[in-house]
Amino acid sequence: MKKNIVSIHLCFMLSTVAFAGTHHVGTGQTHSNLSQAAAVAIPGDTILVHQGTYGGGTFISNLQGNASQWIYIHAVQGETVTYSGGSSAWQFSDGAYLHMKGFIFQQQTSNGVNMDDGGSYNTPSHHLVFDSCTFRDINATGNNDLLKMSGVDDFEIRNCIFLNGSTGAGDAIDMVGCHDGLIKNCRFENMGAASIQAKGGCRNIRIEANFFKDAGSRSLNLGGSTGLAFFRPINAPYEAADLKVYSNIFIGSEAPIAYVGCINTEVVNNTIYVPTKWVIRILQETVDTTRFLPCGNNTFRNNIIYLDNQVTTQCNIGTDTDPQSFTFSNDLWFHSQNSSWAGPSLPVTDANRIVGQNPLFVNASLENFDLQSGSPAIGNGFASVNPVQDYTRSNFHTPRSIGAFEGNTTTGIKAEDKLQNKINAYPNPFSESCIVDLSSIKKSAEENLNFHLYNLLGKEVASYMNISANKLTIHRKGLGSGVYIYKVMQNNQQAGTGKLIVQ
Repeated sequence: MKKNIVSIHLCFMLSTVAFAGTHHVGTGQTHSNLSQAAAVAIPGDTILVHQGTYGGGTFISNLQGNASQWIYIHAVQGETVTYSGGSSAWQFSDGAYLHMKGFIFQQQTSNGVNMDDGGSYNTPSHHLVFDSCTFRDINATGNNDLLKMSGVDDFEIRNCIFLNGSTGAGDAIDMVGCHDGLIKNCRFENMGAASIQAKGGCRNIRIEANFFKDAGSRSLNLGGSTGLAFFRPINAPYEAADLKVYSNIFIGSEAPIAYVGCINTEVVNNTIYVPTKWVIRILQETVDTTRFLPCGNNTFRNNIIYLDNQVTTQCNIGTDTDPQSFTFSNDLWFHSQNSSWAGPSLPVTDANRIVGQNPLFVNASLENFDLQSGSPAIGNGFASVNPVQDYTRSNFHTPRSIGAFEGNTTTGIKAEDKLQNKINAYPNPFSESCIVDLSSIKKSAEENLNFHLYNLLGKEVASYMNISANKLTIHRKGLGSGVYIYKVMQNNQQAGTGKLIVQ
């Protein structure tokens, strides 16, 4: 009798388990669009979107997985899936535990993608991941963003590319009232207002190991100006707090770093190269002394700043701020066009700073900001706990280097192998595949090249011989996560070298 009761109980349990399913989207598939698949998806399911170009205008509400059963929305691996046009490509409201990977969003007329809390500030969207997506070519010139997030908590944006944002007041990533996030290993290029803006009560967002090139008048707007009704939480006494900016590369832009109504924010171990007007701005755009704290208690430390004559004011300070509460230390300041430059004018002393010494980048003109042996940046950083890793995911040493690269890395690759990198590889870092563009070193269509890939112990892990094409695709298969060195050989001579990072 007892055995029968157990059997009946097990049968009931099995009948109530919903097994994870896969929903296919595309021409000739079960679902013709993403909305149809989302309508039937349950926690644990995967939505696979097949190759093709899809129109914008997708709106999905309350699509939620759970902590143990996420919902995966992926482009089919190896296929190109593009959402083109429309006011927005996607708008997701009140989403949770969603992992989105491999999509291209382009040519939207409002915002590229919207993720929000549906206007209910007490129930944010949460646990959202964008991985290996491209947001590009917004078809708008005003306050339009490639990725807009309002009321999103516990999120990650990693290995993504943001290209050609609005020339007006738009950003690549615009966050209002977002918390506990990570933006890592992304590339931002050719933006209007900013690459990343965190305002309206944003807190605890880490911006790490990203690449910014001509990435807006303010590459990072750490805070901003928000209407009082849109703050999350509604009574936040700051635009942003506890932001962490670690191990990034900045090329150009009017002001790579803008502290705007933020508090307790750290900018540590970054490399800043030839900004065009200022290095830093300290501003307060939301002013109400009965509620809002002045912009202050922020840190700028262990950064390399490489200047030319474009910058005459290194730190622009606005009214209603608290610049005296800032901490500056162990930064390396170098003016490439003025050997007698005395150093930056800052609101407080930059303790243990280095001024007038060339940081000795491997090849800045080719965007290789690794440090040559003998760089004054090596071993002269403040002993920060964070970041743990540099731009290439190598651990910082003790004592650590200044800038985005740990220059004291010991590997099986000889120092003389750090040659000029004439080769563009993208995306880099990558999780599935990477394209290496060899066109800059191929002298003719008939010439073949050899490509060798090594781990950091100097062991060759892959090779591609007699390459005739201008572009080589490197697949992750067989490669563990980490940093690899590549060499390209041309007529038995080394023509280029560089690093690939596998996620």
